[in-house]
Order: sequence, then structure tokens, then C-alpha cells
Amino acid sequence: MQARIQAAVKKALPETQKFLCEIIKYPSVSGQEHDLMLFLQKALVSRNVQIEQIPLSNALINDPDYCNPVTDIKYNGRFNLRLSRPGTGNGRKLLFNAHTDVVPASEGMTHAWQPVIEGDIIYGRGACDDKGQIALFYLVMKVLDEMGLKLKGDIVAHLVNEEENGGNGSLAMARTGETADFCIVLEPTENRLLTSIRGAVWFKIKFKGIAGHSGTVGQTKSALLMARDAIAILEKYHANLLKSSRGFKLFDASPNPMPITFGKLQTGNWPAAAPNAATLEGVLGFLPNKTKEDICKEMKAALIEGGLAENDFELSFMYRHDCSVLDPQHEGPQMMLKSAAAAGHPLTLDGMPASCDAWFYNNQLKVPTLVFGAGTLKVAHSIKENIATTDIARAAEILLNFIAEYCEAK
Repeated sequence: MQARIQAAVKKALPETQKFLCEIIKYPSVSGQEHDLMLFLQKALVSRNVQIEQIPLSNALINDPDYCNPVTDIKYNGRFNLRLSRPGTGNGRKLLFNAHTDVVPASEGMTHAWQPVIEGDIIYGRGACDDKGQIALFYLVMKVLDEMGLKLKGDIVAHLVNEEENGGNGSLAMARTGETADFCIVLEPTENRLLTSIRGAVWFKIKFKGIAGHSGTVGQTKSALLMARDAIAILEKYHANLLKSSRGFKLFDASPNPMPITFGKLQTGNWPAAAPNAATLEGVLGFLPNKTKEDICKEMKAALIEGGLAENDFELSFMYRHDCSVLDPQHEGPQMMLKSAAAAGHPLTLDGMPASCDAWFYNNQLKVPTLVFGAGTLKVAHSIKENIATTDIARAAEILLNFIAEYCEAK
């Protein structure tokens, strides 16, 4: 079986590379995935795969787990894709998730939407995050067709919008009530199997001061200085949170698996005037000893305890992801480890020091979920984002071994 899989993967790899280059050409930033979705609906059809549009609606905005770091996005007329490869019956159902959106091109990135190939390396926006993972799924489906494998269990895939700005596509799929025995969220994991995924919140703080001339000491209240103080307060809160969050084996190897980042500060319009308004935005990660509700509540309390008057600021959250935790001893990851070893591409178990859509499946749909894929997160979102086709091939061999056992190939 292993030799057949390797031969079939090798045969289908050039076509997969071409497919990946084609989908990189679509500038599918969050909210603008529609044209790519139409392309994928045609490109992924085969005699064994059924594809349906899952319509989105503006009602999604009212969902309590909706995220809105990108404002004014509309949903009517847009859709996710649900792919299914029905089994012969009496087998387990395996679910995949991958996202079609990408972050904007990095400044100076000349090849963002025109992929560059150097040897077996493909450069372009989304090459690894996450279009390379869509290509991985494409390759797996092609090989299953090529080999004529009959499976008892069903394979289903959700190709979703808007992972990068909070997971609204996967949120919509979670609300359909999809059931499965196991789920694999496809993200670049660099020869690792990720069973623990940290959570994150994106926050915005608006400060209200009293504007005035630089010479009117005592009559002004600088919103900029409030923002400065808030940064110090939240850095102290983060340090204490990190200290209290130790003890999770898969995260403890990292000195800071849950960083706080301050990404935006907007304030002022004149050097010699105290500004009356400032807006600070950032992201805070957290580990499984906390929930997103805990973090939202504690951040506000920390700001007040740190000396900021409650009436002087407004704290809001544009993105709220809980952690996703699967016992490494669960049958799914253990079978994946064996499948990787059998393919000659051993994996290590690890935690993911970033957030992703896994929690929608693991926590809300109660489907045991892990994260796995080709390439490395180290180059995601960067000016040199890339993926090696050999990495896609290795990941495909692992997944095909796993599918053959988990879904019981005949």
C-alpha cells in the first residue's frame, strides 16, 4: 500500500503544483474570497467528490462569536464550500477544514499574486497559509481517485472564508451542526502534530482625555499618556498570566507561547497639544487554564486596578478564540503518529503558539480535532511566504496512510 501511495503522489504532484499556482493568483483577502470559491467549486469536482455551496448571510454578524477586526464586510450572496466523498457505509466520518482567505500582501511583495517557482519551492501570498493546505487536500483527493480506493467511511471538507480575521467562515459551518468522528484542521505545522491550540483575543481600547496647549499644565489630560500607561499595565498583566499558565507540557518548551502584541496606536494631530482621544489595538494569547471570557473580564479589571479611571476608557474585543485541547493519547493523534512513521515521515506532538479555527470543531461541535499540514508557520504572512512541493507530498502520504486506516480502505 505504501509504495502505491508514494507512486500515486509523485504522479499527481506536477498537477498539484499547477493547481496551487492558479489559486495563489486570486487576491482572496478576508471578505474577497468569492472568485476563488467559484474557481475551487469547478476545480475540485471529480467523479467521487460532491460539492455544494453553503450560503452565508448578514445574520452571521449577530452571532455572539462573530469577529469583526475588518469592518463593513457583508455576507449575503457569499458562500463556503462543503465537499464530500461518500464511503460505502459503516465507517467513520473524517472531516477536514481549510481556509481560502489570506492576509494582504506584505509591503514590497512583488510576487504576492503571481507565484514564483524556484526548484520545488513556490513563493506567493497564501503559499503555505492556507492555499498550500487546499492544494494538499486536492492532492489527497486526486490520489484516492487514482488508486481507486474504496473507503467505508465518509470524507468531508469545509473550505471556508475569513479565518484570518477571526474564523467567521468556520463559525458559519459550526452553526450548521456538522457531525463527524474526527477533524483535521489544515494549517502549516512543520512536521508536527498539534493537539493543543492556544486561544487569543484581539482588543481595542479607546481613551478619552482633555485636549489642550502644551503650556497649560494641569488643565489637560493626555489620551496618549493613558495609552502609554495601559501598555505598561497590560504587559504586567501578561507577565503574571504567563507565570500562572505554566504546566502545560506541550507549551512549556516555549519561553512565551502566548505573547501580547500592541499593533496599532492612533492619536493626536499636533506635536504641541495633548490629544483628547487615542485608540490602542493589539492581541493577547492565552493557554487552556483560561477562557476568552476570563481574559476579557481580567483585562478590564487590570486596567482599572492599574490606575485608569473606568470612565476614561472603553475596552472592546474584535476577535475571541478559545483554546482547543485534544488528549494526545486519543486514538486520532496516535493513529496519525503511526501513519507518519509508516510513511517514513515521523511527526512530533506539540502545541500551537497561535490561534486558529480548531476550537469551533473541538469545543462547539464536540468533534475531536487536531491541526496538521504542510510547510511552516515561520514564513506565513511574510514577504517570503513559500511552500515546498516535497512538503506537500510528505503530508499527503501521511494523510493517505491515515485515511486508509481510519476510514477503512477496501
